[in-house]
Amino acid sequence: MAIPKQFEPEAACALDGVRVVDLSRLVAGNMLTLQLADFGAEVIKIEDPVNGDPLRAWRVNDISIHWKTYARNKKSLAIDLRSERGRKILSDLIATADVLVENFRPGGLEKMGFAPELLHARNPGLIIVRISGWGQTGPYRSRPGFGTLVEGMSGFASRNGFPDRPPVLPPLSLADMVAGIYGFGSTMVALRHREVSGGKGQVIDLPLLDPIFSVLGPEAGIYQLTGEIRPRTGSRSLTAAPRNTFRTSDGRWIAISASMQVVVERLFRAIGRPDMITDPRFRTNSERIQNADACEEPIAEFIAARTLDENMAAFEKAEVTAAPIYDIDQFIDDPHVQAREIVVGLPDAELGTVSMHNVVPRLGETPGKIRTPAPDLGEHTVAILRSLGIDDVELEALRDGKVIAEPPASA
Repeated sequence: MAIPKQFEPEAACALDGVRVVDLSRLVAGNMLTLQLADFGAEVIKIEDPVNGDPLRAWRVNDISIHWKTYARNKKSLAIDLRSERGRKILSDLIATADVLVENFRPGGLEKMGFAPELLHARNPGLIIVRISGWGQTGPYRSRPGFGTLVEGMSGFASRNGFPDRPPVLPPLSLADMVAGIYGFGSTMVALRHREVSGGKGQVIDLPLLDPIFSVLGPEAGIYQLTGEIRPRTGSRSLTAAPRNTFRTSDGRWIAISASMQVVVERLFRAIGRPDMITDPRFRTNSERIQNADACEEPIAEFIAARTLDENMAAFEKAEVTAAPIYDIDQFIDDPHVQAREIVVGLPDAELGTVSMHNVVPRLGETPGKIRTPAPDLGEHTVAILRSLGIDDVELEALRDGKVIAEPPASA
């Protein structure tokens, strides 16, 4: 796979000069700081000197592929925060930072001696992003919280899947990723506020629960209005019909979403059933939802008699909103995906290149760039400590005391 055009180690970006100290582990914090790093922020990952970020242990074929994806454009400082000297170094580093990201259980930062009021006393402009499962307040604040738990409690899982089967959790770290994206946006809001208010920082309370619940949209309002708990609907929707997945004659799948009346009419004509436009069961969206089985039956028959390519050709000609359902290999090979370089290959010492998603979103004047691959554990330890005024004598003492770690000289 081609190396991304924007792979430029010294490229200038919009967030150049913003320093982020990342104390988080696993997905949510790494997702947040990935966005900042992609747009030029200096993200310094604080890692345990022995094991590093637990994300490094998520291995596929003995390769830390998650780390390679989420840690691009970042630096690694491996330091033992259980030692007094390690905590002093961290304190000095935070004093130089614009943003601090952490995901300890609420109260954990305070136990380490880094309460927000103490940090702000030394660095008034610091933005502190506090990621947790349930939030910094409320009766559940001290509970351990992982994405799986909030995906269940939020109502997401109860709406996901088919009505005659158990609730379905997402097969990926959805709550963490949604929280990370929210965290990126809120951090940028806080940075903007600091710019216009003379340097004042703030604390951002970012639980996993609130963002994943927001993905459900008007669910609370619908319950208030109807007093009913909406069921799982599989691939159907309770807001628009027809909307489902359909199997083609060559064993592939296609997704249909006809959420506007004009598209529904195009679809009915495309499958040779213009009579359905005036059929009392299908004339309006509400009627189609009530008669979803009957509405989808002729659509399924039309699609089942044709290959995926034949269906797509017919629907594109009729301007019907349809798309193939891809596996990852099919997605990577799609000409549109390739033309837009949605998937790129980043140079990698172990694999030659490692495939991952490109920078998102795409800004016309200040685009993000992939500048460096994910760091080895402690790769930037010495350089960062020297920037804090630590000399070679103290560096050697820190090595001897196992306060820091750095890659072997041959790495």
